[in-house]
Amino acid sequence: MRPDVVLRLVVRTFSEVCLTAGTLIVLFVAYVLLWTGVKADRAMDGEMTRLRDDWAAAAAAESAPAAAPAPAEPVGYPAGQAFAEMYVPRFGKDWNKPVLEGTGTELLKKGLGHYPGTAVLGATGNFSVAGHRRTYGDPFKDFPELRPGDAVILKDATAWYTYTVRGGPLRTLPTDIGVVDPVPRKSPFTTPGRYLTLTTCDPEWGHSHRLVVWAELTGTRAVGQGGPEGLPS
Repeated sequence: MRPDVVLRLVVRTFSEVCLTAGTLIVLFVAYVLLWTGVKADRAMDGEMTRLRDDWAAAAAAESAPAAAPAPAEPVGYPAGQAFAEMYVPRFGKDWNKPVLEGTGTELLKKGLGHYPGTAVLGATGNFSVAGHRRTYGDPFKDFPELRPGDAVILKDATAWYTYTVRGGPLRTLPTDIGVVDPVPRKSPFTTPGRYLTLTTCDPEWGHSHRLVVWAELTGTRAVGQGGPEGLPS
């Protein structure tokens, strides 16, 4: 075979390989940017629906004739289940996400995750929550925009809780677990209180570090009183 023919064949084969590789890369990027977000939005919508159905069922049960009291259960939340909604006005009027118990990889595809062993909502201690910065709905995409004075509002079956940001965002290492201590290290707080810690990955498309924000409880109100001031309408 003539050398010029061989060269054309090699060039054509190389071009086809590059085209195939480029197509695969584009498809992978589309999957990461788009499809994981679609799946996460569906999963989060499902969790919110189940959560609100549970609250409605609990409210109906409370209005039924009283039964014998059940044995007291340990304070905490069922693993893997949604138990609250979070609203962050800084992130936009339509931003609200379910909060589930646990921070496993699969669970964080469905919403935000509560660190097991940290405080429950409204209690003394540090209610700590993790969320993806990018992919799976990008829940904490705008995390670096949080500033002291911003509100983080949560709702469970019985109450609204308003936490006000006091510190951060702080960049730290994933091994710095003291940031979710009852009195979180590196935070503005030095004595026990009712705190909230939010964490996400940094840089935006990586996970070598974490961004951390701390807030403290500044208001509670019963669900029947309606949403608190500052809640997007």
